[in-house]
Amino acid sequence: MKAKQRPLSPFMIGPYYKPQMTSLMSIAHRLSGVFLSLLGAPLLLWWIMAVGAGPEAYGSLLAFFGGLLGRLLLAASMLALFYHLFNGIRHLVWDSGRALDIRSAYTAGWLVLIATVLATAVMLGRLL
Repeated sequence: MKAKQRPLSPFMIGPYYKPQMTSLMSIAHRLSGVFLSLLGAPLLLWWIMAVGAGPEAYGSLLAFFGGLLGRLLLAASMLALFYHLFNGIRHLVWDSGRALDIRSAYTAGWLVLIATVLATAVMLGRLL
């Protein structure tokens, strides 16, 4: 007796399943949350502690963020923060039962990406 051909699970990315914008943005949303938890929150805490510790501590913080590594971390944190914010708003819209069709999902996805880049550029332009 011949075995039945079963459909493949959609989690099998690669030769079996073509990645879609919604799936890639979902993965990026999780990664941005992890990045913000592991790196963004400690940087924010360091800033708060430096403000409270006085001018000398705050000066060393500004010196760090003035260097290449500090600027890269600041840019990555801003990018992750704005992406996570705008994509979270998109998810809240979905939770309300709106924009669930494919065209709206892709339009909202592009809006999230554009808003992320613009907001990050504006903030970094003001900070750096």
